[in-house]
Amino acid sequence: MQKVVEEVTLYVRYAETDAMGIVHHASYIVYFEEGRSNYARKRGSDYASFEQRGYYLAVSEVNARYVKPARYGDQVTVRCWIDEMKSRSLTFGYEIVLTATGETIVTGQSKHICITHDGRVSTIPDEWRQWG
Repeated sequence: MQKVVEEVTLYVRYAETDAMGIVHHASYIVYFEEGRSNYARKRGSDYASFEQRGYYLAVSEVNARYVKPARYGDQVTVRCWIDEMKSRSLTFGYEIVLTATGETIVTGQSKHICITHDGRVSTIPDEWRQWG
């Protein structure tokens, strides 16, 4: 199956920067989350609907490689795709670029396990598994 990459573009907000005027490292994890949410919306099933059906995707691991800083007011584009899909877990891949230049500033992955609202590990619904 061909890898589908979805993109969302954001402006860096002042609150996301640190004392040096650059995006704080933790803010990129929030950008990853927006990338995942956008990915699901573009594929026709937003995360809110996923939760309403009785599931969560618990984060089990996050990795980020910081290449170049972004600053307040920059526009960044978050690219997101599925790296790996298993019956009960999935891994998203990310690349964040400066929108103006296309330069990569951060790459990363997040791994998730599907659980029910009562905390039991569950199979990812078929609708989502077809994405991988």
